[in-house]
Amino acid sequence: MSSSTFVDGIEVMWRPGCPFCRRLRSALGKRGISTTDIDIWSVPEAAARVRAATGGDETVPTVFIGRSALVNPSVKQIVAAVQRELPDRIGELAPAQSEPRKWRAMFGLGQGATS
Repeated sequence: MSSSTFVDGIEVMWRPGCPFCRRLRSALGKRGISTTDIDIWSVPEAAARVRAATGGDETVPTVFIGRSALVNPSVKQIVAAVQRELPDRIGELAPAQSEPRKWRAMFGLGQGATS
């Protein structure tokens, strides 16, 4: 699903009490993935963006990356969207830290190499 608004980073739209939001935000934080988190109950414009991206629902988490909007995505889907939408910022937004082999596989780096 696409959004007409261009985002220069990863924006996670969430709301208090949402277990899916809490799980995703925690997983992104543990992996060192840099996000801007916006509570749609506190920012009416953010709720409107979510409704526009989801066809009228306030489904969260909704993540905006570049021109893409991802509804209830996995971390893997977010990393793939960053790679596709903001490839020059992948190292900044989603740095490989504690699990280099896993990150190389997620980013498609070093495929075909033997170790």
